[in-house]
Amino acid sequence: MKLAIVGATGMVGRKMLKVIEERNIKVDELFLCASSHSVGKIIEFKGEKIEVQSIEDVLNKNVDYAIFSAGGTVSKEWAPKFAKKGTVVIDNSSAWRMNEKIKLVVPEINGDALTSEDKIIANPNCSTIQLVAVLYPLHKKYSLERVVVSTYQSVTGSGKKAVEQLMTERKNEKAKMFYPHPIDLNCIPHGGDFNENGYTTEEMKLVEESRKILNINSLKITSTVVRIPVLGGHSESVNIEFKNKIDLKELKQILENTKGIKVEDEPFENIYPMPVNAEGKDDVFVGRIRKDFSKKNAVNLWIVSDNLRKGAATNAVQILEKIIDN
Repeated sequence: MKLAIVGATGMVGRKMLKVIEERNIKVDELFLCASSHSVGKIIEFKGEKIEVQSIEDVLNKNVDYAIFSAGGTVSKEWAPKFAKKGTVVIDNSSAWRMNEKIKLVVPEINGDALTSEDKIIANPNCSTIQLVAVLYPLHKKYSLERVVVSTYQSVTGSGKKAVEQLMTERKNEKAKMFYPHPIDLNCIPHGGDFNENGYTTEEMKLVEESRKILNINSLKITSTVVRIPVLGGHSESVNIEFKNKIDLKELKQILENTKGIKVEDEPFENIYPMPVNAEGKDDVFVGRIRKDFSKKNAVNLWIVSDNLRKGAATNAVQILEKIIDN
């Protein structure tokens, strides 16, 4: 198998390599590529030193699979070129997610829909993945009516420059600003760019991508995205209203029996999901499970997951595994 990682020097790209190694995926030839200023750098993989190449050079290697994590501009230009050569592209940017002809995939939900005809496959937004992982098994049982989600997102979701701003501010030093405001000891209700409707691009991704993955175009869903000064993962406060009557004990059992989900819900023992515990893990953690007494058939949940792993790298690698198995 010839595999390429596009954007291999970034936070998600490096995490992809780690996940591929952990999951012991057999790769015969691995090609790493990144922007021009990273060409020539050496990255170690399974004890082997691999030199970073340009995307132009890797395109001509006729690779079987390419996982992109280099931003939407790169993906829009280069993914079709790779696909034209027969390469299956798994793209981690927002470039293709809402394209009607491209599948937006969380393997546990709609991975079985993939076919040999799919040459470009979209990896969802990090906050979307952990949300739909929980919504899907509950929807199958109780049928979703409305979802309200507020996120508390790690600075790692914004990349290296955001992490550098946080860590520099934490040292009480003047930071190079990635965000429009200080992030240390602060919360910024601003993810992505603001649209004319008052919502940000990150908020609309949650809405539109969830509808597409769950195949519920009419789903009533609204969101607020907040960036907070943590590194371990994204957290979400989610209020869910169902069409059918719910049983809280049964609801918890459904989540406990769903692959990839870990229930941490013993509040009187101070056990609930937190990003500091989710970091480095592939599971989606759910806790604070309780009825919303202001609404019929409604619950409140707290969902946490490592946004660089299941929210990005792990989900992309799981898509690769699904294709290989098929």
